[in-house]
Amino acid sequence: MAKFDQPIESFIKKFVTDLEEGNVAIFAGAGMSVSAGFVNWSELLRDIANDLHLDVDREWDLISIAQYHFNEKRNRDAINRAILEEFSAKTESTENHRILAKLPIHTYWTTNYDILIEQALKEAFKIVDVKYDKDQLQLAKPRRNATVYKMHGDVEHPTKAIITKQDFETYHRTHEPFITALSSDLTFKTFLFIGFSFTDPNLDYVLSRLSIQFGDNGRQHYCFIRKCSRADYKTEDEYNYELRKQTLKVNDLKRYKIEALLIDKYSQITEILSEIEQRFKKRTIFISGSAEEYGTMDSHAAQNFIHQLTKQLVFNGNTIVNGFGLGVGSAVINGALDAVYEKPHKHSEEQLIMRPFPQFPTGDKDLKVLWREYRYKMIPYAGISIFIFGNKKDPKTGKIIIANGVRQEFEIATELGLIPIPVAATGYMAQQIYEIVMAEPGKYYKAYEHQVVPIIKELSDPNLQSEEIIKKIIDIIKILKT
Repeated sequence: MAKFDQPIESFIKKFVTDLEEGNVAIFAGAGMSVSAGFVNWSELLRDIANDLHLDVDREWDLISIAQYHFNEKRNRDAINRAILEEFSAKTESTENHRILAKLPIHTYWTTNYDILIEQALKEAFKIVDVKYDKDQLQLAKPRRNATVYKMHGDVEHPTKAIITKQDFETYHRTHEPFITALSSDLTFKTFLFIGFSFTDPNLDYVLSRLSIQFGDNGRQHYCFIRKCSRADYKTEDEYNYELRKQTLKVNDLKRYKIEALLIDKYSQITEILSEIEQRFKKRTIFISGSAEEYGTMDSHAAQNFIHQLTKQLVFNGNTIVNGFGLGVGSAVINGALDAVYEKPHKHSEEQLIMRPFPQFPTGDKDLKVLWREYRYKMIPYAGISIFIFGNKKDPKTGKIIIANGVRQEFEIATELGLIPIPVAATGYMAQQIYEIVMAEPGKYYKAYEHQVVPIIKELSDPNLQSEEIIKKIIDIIKILKT
């Protein structure tokens, strides 16, 4: 597990909890798109400034540059073309975009014109509802699981982009529904600001009013700020001056309940987001297994074991993912629902994600190809994988054979970074997976090897009672989640 300083470690823990509760939103500024190859505001307006015989590098009030150009030319043609030319290019989403898209974040706000956020969400198989015009706020796309609010407009509609000083001055009147929606989200969700400089007057408008309304009782938000580095400045005086300004800015953000997370370099953002993803995913357990028979267990005992295992996993706050394997899936469902219905005030049906496999080929795809694609869509939900039993009946001979589908799930799971827990005591493919893992334990458990491997070995004892197996599995998961 990566090491972070205390403020960032504290943020990660709180943010993961907010993710679980579905109370997270992202606010993406220009800095989030720069690493994908798009320009910042200075570069966007460089030619516009040159046309006015101004040096954009000497200017700080960039929205006034756009306004000056409109005043002089009495049209927005050059500004519109600049937006189209700079943000229409096709480019890949960044790793930060991809990580966020995979997490259960349903609300995104951005001042960017590009389509990187919605592109990453679609690649993560999300249904995206994009809002760049106030009239769109009245309608919701069916089955959406992510909404992107582009409060300054969209590259495909540059004539409506918010870019001049007048656009900003009249925003509270022309785009009042956006301000209302943003105010509501800032009240009820934990925002993480990425690549944002906090010089946007529209956001200041909203934050200041929320600060007045809620004071110290407002919801806590976070942002990343790169620390001032001595290497960035020619003299000690310049460095000390900028350091002082940064300290004042960080303290001022506290008025809006925004905690600045200071980083040494921007690549640390990816490290932090990756850690958040891994910790969050460890709260979801993929149970892999199939069984025509149960080895030393009789059918009733085996079904009860799976039932009680799943029930205890849910009781411990985990979400379960399962592909409804033969002889296993029904017990997984029953165990999870038993936990939910026994304590409905604490657990919900959302802690069970079932993905029954296609039973017949569709289109021109072979059934085995469909199953493999299905596994790649199902397994990434989780961060930990449990392997039990793993056998099936050969349709040709009627004999019991090892289930290669469980082996494939193990290979996909480890490829995607899931930590495996093979329960060798259940035999069959679980036993084979145990042997693979034990041949290179450091590869699969890394920093947890010394704590986890002894318990994994204990799970290979065929004389273990079901209750003991369940307890040891729960103990391993608790270690992996620390």
